[in-house]
Amino acid sequence: MRFFRLLTPFLLVIVAVLCFAPAAWAFCGFYVAKADTKLYNKASQVVIAREDERTVMTMANDFQGEVKDFAIVIPVPTVLQKEQVRVVEPKIIQRLDAFSAPRLVEYFDSDPCLAINNSSGMDAAPAPAARSQEAEKRGDRSLGVTIEARFNVGEYDILILSAKESGGLETWLQRNGYKIPRGAKQLLQPYIRSSMKFFVAKVNLDKFEKSGYQFLRPLQISYQSPKFMLPIRLGMINATKEQDLIVYILSPQGQAEISNYRTVKIPSDANIPLFVKDEFGEFYKSMFQTAYTKEDRKVGFLEYAWDMGSCDPCSADPLTPEELKQAGVFWLDDNSASDVPVRPGFRRSFSSNNVFISRLHVRYTRDKFPEDLIFQQTANTESFQGRYVLQHPFQGELKCQAGREYKRSLPKRFEQEAQTLAKLTNWNIQDIRNKMNLSVGNLRYSWWENFLSWLGLY
Repeated sequence: MRFFRLLTPFLLVIVAVLCFAPAAWAFCGFYVAKADTKLYNKASQVVIAREDERTVMTMANDFQGEVKDFAIVIPVPTVLQKEQVRVVEPKIIQRLDAFSAPRLVEYFDSDPCLAINNSSGMDAAPAPAARSQEAEKRGDRSLGVTIEARFNVGEYDILILSAKESGGLETWLQRNGYKIPRGAKQLLQPYIRSSMKFFVAKVNLDKFEKSGYQFLRPLQISYQSPKFMLPIRLGMINATKEQDLIVYILSPQGQAEISNYRTVKIPSDANIPLFVKDEFGEFYKSMFQTAYTKEDRKVGFLEYAWDMGSCDPCSADPLTPEELKQAGVFWLDDNSASDVPVRPGFRRSFSSNNVFISRLHVRYTRDKFPEDLIFQQTANTESFQGRYVLQHPFQGELKCQAGREYKRSLPKRFEQEAQTLAKLTNWNIQDIRNKMNLSVGNLRYSWWENFLSWLGLY
């Protein structure tokens, strides 16, 4: 985690210019921490780049265990050929995560005595003994399963299957080394009825060992289909508790949303006590759980929505055109943007980048999310981010009338921050007050000053 120190006079001058200038900056302030996927023990991540009916989907592997046991079964809307499947580096998903993560920002009050007008997947068993290809084909046909394509990509062996009925597919998967838990037959049937195919991937151990990689790389598939969806039901078969899913949708239009469940914005733009700087991860997890419970555990949360060419404040640099292409963006013009680096925390704008990112966070269980996720693109280009503010009080001497009024206003402000934090997280309000040090710098308050200020009498 990187922290940006704001102690030099040069940087303070920049802060003053940016915050007081009437330029079209969405926010001013400085990023100090982010709530990325590292907060969660197990969070699946999927990147979907889509224009019209063309889709590039990248799936990060959060598999924990021996690579020989890894396998996934994913319903897909069409038969995929080898050219439509590739592996990508994990860094590209890490970059998207860092860029779009909810963030903590800092502001510093100016001297009130200065006359400044501020307008401011499934597990697999060991492979069974090999059968002859002809015997395999006969057995497959008797089960109603057809191998539509078979190929290798990177460290993965890929099969594309079609099936006539779920019982036959379940039997085929079991015979071929896949541990299918109870309930799979029931969950497979809707995909078969809708004529979907099944993307099946295992690790080729020889190729994986020769590759030198320590971890499995994400798989990326490209296809064309009117279906803009993400199958999540199969992933619930083995689930014993809630699962977190982060979906990054890249679009040339605007915000994306879930159409068969409500999409709501995560609570944002809240001023919270300064001590949260050291507890931001715990704060965000508690805040998300509180919002999730309040919405009856059956909504998707929008955590970020922004033009991919800019950010304010930036928790990471915007992705370069080359990185966007690695993430699946296929509609970029080669001359769409500049690779000139910018200082973290400052905005960069591309003239024709034409990529909008929506970060959707879904925490789901089988009873609350009985259907796969269906998405829709919109023309809404409104910027949004999960953003939480630390407002540092002025630390200097206060000898003017405005300074004395400012000092009297602080206890109320601190109490409001405490109340806001308690409401967002369900943390105990008295514990929050105890953690808040109201003797900030040389601004010390007697008990009677605090009491009268809260009453509005001082």
